[in-house]
Amino acid sequence: RTVLAHHRVPTSERFQRFQGKGFVGKTIARKRKLLNELARHRQEHVPAGYRGIGEYHAGAYECDFVSPYTKSAQNLAADIMLVLQDWCADEFLRGPVDPEVIALGHDPRLPTNRNLKRLLWTHFGTQLAETYATNLFPFIKPGGMSASVSAGVLAEAAATYTVPEIKLVEPKLVVCFGKAVCNAIRKSLGLRIAGDLGTAIASPFQINDAEVWVQSHPGSLGRNNRNQGGVDRVSQDWQRMSDAILHGASPGTP
Repeated sequence: RTVLAHHRVPTSERFQRFQGKGFVGKTIARKRKLLNELARHRQEHVPAGYRGIGEYHAGAYECDFVSPYTKSAQNLAADIMLVLQDWCADEFLRGPVDPEVIALGHDPRLPTNRNLKRLLWTHFGTQLAETYATNLFPFIKPGGMSASVSAGVLAEAAATYTVPEIKLVEPKLVVCFGKAVCNAIRKSLGLRIAGDLGTAIASPFQINDAEVWVQSHPGSLGRNNRNQGGVDRVSQDWQRMSDAILHGASPGTP
């Protein structure tokens, strides 16, 4: 299995606007203020071909975060930050208003969210609310939840939103879900992309002081694909990450 070189990524020129406001050792209030600015930027700059979160049901799903998912995981002093791919799709939001999704920013009934919460508790003894969670692509894609977003669009979103969020929150660990999320962040930083999920999982990298790890998508499809052949690779991957972060073990090779 290929393992990409371990990179420590410094703050780049792309984020000079935020550099000037002090990225290191920020207070919670300052973090919140700068993250609110990112949210306003998201609200005002919807990419062509996509829709904004506030365009549905008179803005019922809109929020003051980059992603509504953060409503349930907004710990600005979190050691763990979670990055899922995209928040929602047009077909779902055109349906009836879901009060639970409005309140929580996610559907707790979905396997993706149930599995994620279980993995966090099993391997880190942590609940979702103790983390900071976001979506890399904070806009509404056309079609259904399985619709894709191009690699270039994801990389632009990573550069504009996700990497600044990581630098603002200053977690110790960032968990990216899926190869597409991993490669969007790597591409936005000028790093070599991973050719397959196994390579991505085996190749953690750094953004400032945060260790960035990749895991398979916690939904049923991502879990089943990773566990092909009846091997519980997902649990092994998470345990390897936990051992490295909590006990300083070598990342190893999946």
